[in-house]
Amino acid sequence: MTQQAAIYGCRGLTLSEDEKSFYRDARPWGFIVFARNIETPDQLRALTASFRETVGYDAPVLIDQEGGRVARLKPPHWRRYPPARAYGALYERDAEAGLTAARLGSQLIASELADVGIDVDCLPVLDVPVAGAHDIIGDRAYSTAPETVKAVAQAAAEGLLAGGVLPVIKHIPGHGRAGVDSHEKLPVVDASRETLDETDFVPFRTLSDMPLAMTAHVVYSAIDPDNPATTSAKVIREVIREDMRFFGLLMSDDLSMQALKGSLGERTRAALGAGCDMALHCNGDMAEMQAVAAEVPALAGEAGARAETAIRNWKKPPMGFDAETGYARLQELLGISLTA
Repeated sequence: MTQQAAIYGCRGLTLSEDEKSFYRDARPWGFIVFARNIETPDQLRALTASFRETVGYDAPVLIDQEGGRVARLKPPHWRRYPPARAYGALYERDAEAGLTAARLGSQLIASELADVGIDVDCLPVLDVPVAGAHDIIGDRAYSTAPETVKAVAQAAAEGLLAGGVLPVIKHIPGHGRAGVDSHEKLPVVDASRETLDETDFVPFRTLSDMPLAMTAHVVYSAIDPDNPATTSAKVIREVIREDMRFFGLLMSDDLSMQALKGSLGERTRAALGAGCDMALHCNGDMAEMQAVAAEVPALAGEAGARAETAIRNWKKPPMGFDAETGYARLQELLGISLTA
């Protein structure tokens, strides 16, 4: 049977009977987990298996595991990782060491994700922050220099792929200039197209061969003053597809975020109508998921082909990766203790 062009979250540590019934009927392409869904490795392993058992196919399971302040898996059950900025700062002192550390850090994260049944990580962040921007991105970005961001993000994506986990580049075409948190309000970026081309868009062009990307709930007034990228046919067509030449699977950022206007159904129609391939809904609210599901089509056509291509990029993690040695090496490269 055909899957639905959607990714959903759930409420708790296990699936309720209502959730199972909904997922069986909706047949989403994938699922996403957050801190509210995570307690121990065994519990999380059981949850990811339950997703797949419920729908009857090997659905991708996503997570935001960046390191720093965006980490769903935390000590004592999982290792601590630095924010992206630490890798960028090292790269700017020693390029080879910075790339090695970024690649190793992501491969270590991938090894932990694969162990609990998670095969997609919403990493790397390709945004380029500027002075005066809201700190929702902040040290989640590798640097304020586009050249650093693109180099280190490339290494981070390679590390995930080497560890058997698919990367999601975000937030395309760039969230770094946002003056407000898009979880709460709609950011409007007034920079010129020329400025955006020379800064914000640079890393996304470089990593346009990645299999998956997540949109930014941000208005770029020089391109489309009326709609954020997620719901802007002009931004998706002219910038993401034609200029950046990103031909992978494009998912919306979370449709429940307050940057977007209208009902969940209206947001879903707007995002998919503008050119997003996949609707992402994260908070696990059943009424909201039902509203999204009512508007999401079957995964077919170009979107279906992109989804199939993305999955073909997935490879099983290598045998024999020594995570303990790798983690010690990561701390040595960064010159910090992550276990203190």
